[in-house]
Amino acid sequence: MTIKRALISVSDKNGIVPFVKELVANGVEIISTGGTKKTLEENGVNVIGISEVTGFPEMLDGRVKTLHPMIHGGLLGMRNNEDHVKQMNEHNITPIDLVVVNLYPFQQTIAKPGVLFEEAIENIDIGGPSMLRSAAKNHQDVTVIVDPADYDLVLQEVVENGGVSVETNRTLAAKVFRHTAAYDAIIAEYLTNLVGEESPETLTVTFEKKQDLRYGENPHQKATFYKKPLGSSFSIAAARKLHGKELSFNNINDANAALQVVREFAEPAAVAIKHMNPCGVGVGESIDDAFTKAYEADSTSIFGGIIALNREVGTETAMKMHEIFLEVIIAPSFTQEALDILTAKKNLRLLTIDFTSEEKVENRLTSVQGGLLVQEDDLFTLENAKVTVPTKREPTEKEWSDLKLAWKVVKHVKSNAIVLAQDSITVGVGAGQMNRVGAANIAINQAGIRASGAALASDAFFPMDDTVEAAAKAGITAIIQPGGSIRDEDSIKKADEYGITMVFTGIRHFKH
Repeated sequence: MTIKRALISVSDKNGIVPFVKELVANGVEIISTGGTKKTLEENGVNVIGISEVTGFPEMLDGRVKTLHPMIHGGLLGMRNNEDHVKQMNEHNITPIDLVVVNLYPFQQTIAKPGVLFEEAIENIDIGGPSMLRSAAKNHQDVTVIVDPADYDLVLQEVVENGGVSVETNRTLAAKVFRHTAAYDAIIAEYLTNLVGEESPETLTVTFEKKQDLRYGENPHQKATFYKKPLGSSFSIAAARKLHGKELSFNNINDANAALQVVREFAEPAAVAIKHMNPCGVGVGESIDDAFTKAYEADSTSIFGGIIALNREVGTETAMKMHEIFLEVIIAPSFTQEALDILTAKKNLRLLTIDFTSEEKVENRLTSVQGGLLVQEDDLFTLENAKVTVPTKREPTEKEWSDLKLAWKVVKHVKSNAIVLAQDSITVGVGAGQMNRVGAANIAINQAGIRASGAALASDAFFPMDDTVEAAAKAGITAIIQPGGSIRDEDSIKKADEYGITMVFTGIRHFKH
């Protein structure tokens, strides 16, 4: 389709002047409005004002400019439809062959701290999406650009062929509808959250492409990583990569899991993740102490793992990590000496994340075949729980410390889950088993002699007393679990029989 007339109205002025000048050089007439018109005229481009086309002035503080038959008739009129052409001629409507529009910066506006509702509303674009949709609907006759990255593609076809191919127009039209859908989704989310609607009748979500991945969970699966607009800055999607090769699908999942665990701790903490389960967690007086404990928790499984630390990484810790094969290390920062040590491994990914920012509370989205599950994030802590001790013996100070660590970690282990902890280290993790005593036996076997004197945390209640029996035989002295089974009394009696103290929290932490 030959391009004779173009309508240009952009908030993003990058590249627009040279693009339009090249159009003019190829005989294209330019219509524009507002700030775009001013920019083009200041750069020597002859521009027809929108009011000259519509015969109406811009009005209502600029809310109404392009919403007019002289504009939309020029966009929607089908050139091969005799009736359309006749009506356009009767009403002196000149066809518009190219539309270049990008929208009011609604997303950037609501991202500003303390933005007023009135300002947000004024940055909802009406005319822009209307023009884009009209042009995209009629893409067999109209070229439409919403992204400056497409200027060169269109110019090349205009210069070489005098117009743009139907195939290119269709590709650009699809991009437009993705763009306007995303734009409306962000507005809908903003207003939905504002009115406090928790379970709307429809849910429209949008994500921005961050990167193509080499493959998915397995090499034969394609995968892409998308980022939520205005999402939490404490997330793997917001991480800054300082070094190493690109993250894989599994790296991203594991790194996300590591962040979820490490955010539980205010004190220096280090978390080692393997296949989305924590294999070692340590807390200490320093981050080096914490990492040493996390390594000692399971020095076998940490091999090829993901490490998250909540303090700056220094020389001593970097030297220890350098001796291990690791996939990813995440921290608030690295000293220059630490970077010099760790970057010697060319493939090791080093990521930084802003641990000081306030984390946004976001719903968890889980896809299922043909549907989507939405739930609140599990932010429940012991501080929220109504803790009771149904056994004869209360926990000692040391046992409380071990119980709290085990409870923070078990929340992030795949169900059925059992975690053993002692002296600021997880010493055993049983994950993803079909029965709870099976998970307990795995954790106990992993802990070995370290199970003696340890605390045990369970993500859900005990349906019978066999887990307490296994714990007692291993020398475990304290247990924390939700309680709530119809056979709780069996577990309480068994704990009392062995002198074990048991804590009920009243809350479970299933993670499927």
